[in-house]
Amino acid sequence: MLFALTRQSVNGRSSFGAALALVVASGIGVMVGSALSNYVDEKHLHYAAGAGFVIIGLWTLWKA
Repeated sequence: MLFALTRQSVNGRSSFGAALALVVASGIGVMVGSALSNYVDEKHLHYAAGAGFVIIGLWTLWKA
């Protein structure tokens, strides 16, 4: 969103689009998370999220 809000942005459509995309992505995440919690135990979701965090961190360090 920071790139959309620079002075080079002539109109507000790009910043509105970036904000709308953030809201939509957050809404999708909430809906998927609430639906997934009905089928998967919360403890397992925490483990999966932690593993994903570690994997992405290691991948970022490896690519740096």
